[in-house]
Amino acid sequence: MVVGDIATGTDVLVIGAGPGGYVAAIRAAQQGLDTTLVERDAYGGTCLNYGCIPSKALITGSDLAHEAGHAEEMGIHADPVVDMSQLRDWKDGVVDQLTGGVEKLCKANGVNLVEGTARFKDENAVRIAHGGEGQGSETIEFEHCIIATGSRVIQIPGFEFEDEHVWSSRDALAADSIPDRLVVVGGGYIGMELSTTFAKLGSDVTVVEMLDDILPGYESDVARVVRQRAEDLGIDMHFGEGASSWREEDDGIIVTTELEGGDENEYRADKVLVAVGREPVADTMELENAGIETNERGFIEVDDFRRTEAENIYAVGDVVADTPMLAHVASKEGIVAAEHIASEPVAFDSQAVPAAVFTDPEIGTVGMTEEEAEEAGFTPVVGQMPFRASGRALTTGHADGFVRIVADEESGFVLGAQIVGPEASELVAEVALAIEMGATLEDIASTIHTHPTLAEAVMEAAENALGQAIHTLNR
Repeated sequence: MVVGDIATGTDVLVIGAGPGGYVAAIRAAQQGLDTTLVERDAYGGTCLNYGCIPSKALITGSDLAHEAGHAEEMGIHADPVVDMSQLRDWKDGVVDQLTGGVEKLCKANGVNLVEGTARFKDENAVRIAHGGEGQGSETIEFEHCIIATGSRVIQIPGFEFEDEHVWSSRDALAADSIPDRLVVVGGGYIGMELSTTFAKLGSDVTVVEMLDDILPGYESDVARVVRQRAEDLGIDMHFGEGASSWREEDDGIIVTTELEGGDENEYRADKVLVAVGREPVADTMELENAGIETNERGFIEVDDFRRTEAENIYAVGDVVADTPMLAHVASKEGIVAAEHIASEPVAFDSQAVPAAVFTDPEIGTVGMTEEEAEEAGFTPVVGQMPFRASGRALTTGHADGFVRIVADEESGFVLGAQIVGPEASELVAEVALAIEMGATLEDIASTIHTHPTLAEAVMEAAENALGQAIHTLNR
């Protein structure tokens, strides 16, 4: 028996419970608005369930195993054994704790939770199809709606994720065994994070990338530090090659790649991980019924308040055009959208958006590069501090990389930073705050930093830009 369609109403309807959606829903409820959150899969979205959190858990585990097994220089001798099934269970426990927390937070703030798939009927109503046979559907009418449906992995022809030999990043993070041989298609941040993880767990890893280097979008000297470390870990990298097909062999599979001139290479593997990027999930909601069109790449265009062309409908997160696919960006956009609906004076400002890559070593960036500063009309001054001159970095055994700060020469205002090295994902926060508050090089340089810490490298980079560095040569 199918339950009939029932109708309810809400002030704010949020579609998608990822970092953009659940944050938007909680903030809208905090503003006194009747708020309903619709999710068809799992609270926390891709980030908490299949991306950011599980990947960092596995990275932590692989780092610990690798460190323990490669510390002979410190006089520590060990041969750790990784139980991948137990490591996966621990990772799943972390995920469950966080996703359960999201659900509890939503309920505690008075958010109405609905499970199902939303499709627009018009600009003021959606139809929710509940999962499972006989579960029926309902119509929810709304004053305002926030779309937060996120993104999904991109598939390439011939590499269907349904096949047991082909992994998406989600499949890799759910693995209960370590493949002896792994081919990774794509040298972007997801591909490199997972390549490093599985290399440290014991896989023989080969990366194939169509471009001429890993980590497109990052400066060459930043990518070089990560590439050299990957090579030290035994990762074999091939550039200018695109994966074209694969076939089974008695002892695994063979992945075929095609070079620009038409030549082909073959690589033996047990699994092939496809990590060539992500695309927006905007084609499941029948947006046209609400008068919303996507751009040629499938993204939704929004204004500074995250409003779409339908003024009562907003969009946040990975589904939004011209916005980096970052969980913390989605959360900020969700807050902006919710507060704008509540008539608060807000707008989204992307001036100081930090980003991190959890490779070995880590990368943390924010604001402008030197080249971007020049293009924006500034006369940039640059300061740099190598981690090999950092006492704290040397005591950790990780001294590859550097901190680089970019500032305006005339005013001294900090414009950006590029950090590659230990704990770069944490260190970049100081520079993000400096940009946000309008701090100068002098502000950072004159702030006493704890010794010995990695954060001293940020201070030294600022001093270097001022020509006053003590522990590195001034440029």
